[in-house]
Amino acid sequence: MESRNSLGRYELTAQIARGGMSDVFEARDRLLDRQVAVKILHERYAEAGTFVARFRKEARAVANLSHPNIVSVYDWGEEDSTYYMVMELIRGRSLRDILDSEGRLQPRRATEIAIEIAKALDAAHHNDVIHRDIKPGNVLLTTYGSVKVTDFGVARARSSTQGLTKAGSVIGTATYFSPEQASGDPADERSDVYSLGVVLYEMLVGRPPFRGESAVSVAYQHVTAEVVPPSRINTDVPLELEDIVMKALEKDPQKRYKNAADMHHDMVVVLHGKPSHQSLSTTGPPTRTIPAQTGSSRPAGAREGATPTKAPSRRPPSQLPFVLTALILAAGVVYGAYLLLNSLSNDPTPSTTVPNVVLEVPDVNGLSEEGALLVLQEEGFRVRLSREASDSPVGLVLRTEPGVGTVTEDAFITMVISSGPAQIQVPNVVGSTEERAISQLEGQGFSVTINTARHDTVGVGLVISQSPSGETQASSGSAIELVISAGPEPIEMPEVIGLSRDRAEGILEGLGLEVSSTQDFDDLVEVGFVVSQVPPAGSDINPGRDVLLVISQGSATYTVEDLSGRPIAEAIDALEQAGMQVQVIRLNSFDFEIGLVISTEPAAGTTTDRGNSVTLFESIGPDVVSVPDLTGFTPANADLLLAESGFQMEVGISRVTVGSPDLVGRIVRQAPGPGEEAMRGDTVLVVLGQAPVSTTSAGVDDPESNGNG
Repeated sequence: MESRNSLGRYELTAQIARGGMSDVFEARDRLLDRQVAVKILHERYAEAGTFVARFRKEARAVANLSHPNIVSVYDWGEEDSTYYMVMELIRGRSLRDILDSEGRLQPRRATEIAIEIAKALDAAHHNDVIHRDIKPGNVLLTTYGSVKVTDFGVARARSSTQGLTKAGSVIGTATYFSPEQASGDPADERSDVYSLGVVLYEMLVGRPPFRGESAVSVAYQHVTAEVVPPSRINTDVPLELEDIVMKALEKDPQKRYKNAADMHHDMVVVLHGKPSHQSLSTTGPPTRTIPAQTGSSRPAGAREGATPTKAPSRRPPSQLPFVLTALILAAGVVYGAYLLLNSLSNDPTPSTTVPNVVLEVPDVNGLSEEGALLVLQEEGFRVRLSREASDSPVGLVLRTEPGVGTVTEDAFITMVISSGPAQIQVPNVVGSTEERAISQLEGQGFSVTINTARHDTVGVGLVISQSPSGETQASSGSAIELVISAGPEPIEMPEVIGLSRDRAEGILEGLGLEVSSTQDFDDLVEVGFVVSQVPPAGSDINPGRDVLLVISQGSATYTVEDLSGRPIAEAIDALEQAGMQVQVIRLNSFDFEIGLVISTEPAAGTTTDRGNSVTLFESIGPDVVSVPDLTGFTPANADLLLAESGFQMEVGISRVTVGSPDLVGRIVRQAPGPGEEAMRGDTVLVVLGQAPVSTTSAGVDDPESNGNG
């Protein structure tokens, strides 16, 4: 990428990361005056429409994922053919850096990190986004200890046939592939669960479950090899945690956790001994929890030496009512005894008490308020009125207090009158779907009537209006009238068969239609042109409705072209345009520059069915290492040293005469020389030293012939 200092309103200040498809810079948002991270697509990918679309869809996918464990995306744009994405700036290190520098983690810490990753995946899956590239390099740990998942560049929308990459495509490091990804099959939530299992395994053990000499051999092991249980390598791993890892790493997706939420539940149970409030799993309790490495059993937040605060004491309830009641009862008992004795006495003195008049309360329940009041007053009762909501009509008497029976003449009768059904607030359902609006209103006790109407801006099936209006009062059980949108007036479906895909989509989207597409082989229609459409031309269709286009993939067979030496982005674009699925495997190569195609499988010139998978072998440059200094080594010791560095050794036939007897039979020359760089696997030629050859001359004794004349 050509060096530049700004993109739009973002001032680039420092490069902080470099990836296979993009570079990441720290930048300042001049408009909001905040620090952000800006990801810029490499120039070689910016020229390929497929990668630009993938980059744009990554921004859209992550922008819709609002979660504390996912790196937020703020903006996306293009300037002078430079495509960029603006993200949350994270201060911290990647999990890859931590594992490289510190090695394996304590089981508790590893589980805590995996729990946070699972939360991020659960949020993505609930938004129908599959990450497909979970690995330590895509997990960031902030300086405050929180965990963030990033790089949704190869993510795919689960519910869409036009995802961020096509089903069957595999791009990335084979170490964290799921078996179905390694086989070129579509990925789903369980594929992310498998990759999380690989990451958790590596955190616990210090290395991933499968390693090999090439990406191909590692991918093959994911499909065929058995995983060594982590406790056999690290005995500190609890068996309950090992069970979680092994279940996540099942070859058969049906035997894995069905989603990240279930795996999250089991990890929380093992970590704390109880499920998370956010968990959806119903898995039973584990047998033990993972012990913390440090700390006491003191509750979280308790300060050292703090004294527990006493709960404020309640004031004892007053005893006055009980005292008064007791006095009244005592007085009643004394007065009753007096009357009894007075009635049994032979004293002729007459009683001075005046007897009370007793009245019979009539039954007025169900009468109107006016009629019941007239009856009670004619009977000589004093009447109070009380009103109460009920299902009875307004103004009818519900009951009297006291009820039917006898009372003294001076007693009050309380007449309880129906005020009709209770008035409750009507929910505002304008803008809701018809189904949700009905459910909400009926849940509040209302009945619902439905009418439909055309509307240019309110989507089909959404509520345009309601009567009574939302947040007003209405009687429970009363009817709420909803007007549901039938969408705008229909338009006539145009004919797009035979047009190019881009032109057909442009026409239909210009009419406000939602366009989706699928591909099929056709011997007559050119690749990339429309074979058929649903609904057919001439049909009435509402703006906003879905239109399905079938795009030609050309002939049912495809002859693999020679892609060696071409940039990987061009090769991928060419194969996908031809309707082929693509896998990319990166290999070392001395003959091809980084980013160029080395070869294909099947080989160039091979004819295969369209839709089959083609593997591109991309060069990551030569695997060069420094040649060690072999001077003075015996051939056997030199061969061992070279083997450790990945070289082979060849001993030259010729010998070099040396003056020191210590170098006789030992290496005195080598090619390549000490410190030179050579490709791993190359052969190092060595030459051994020999003693000087003895010569016989006049006047000089020949030691070999001495005494033999």
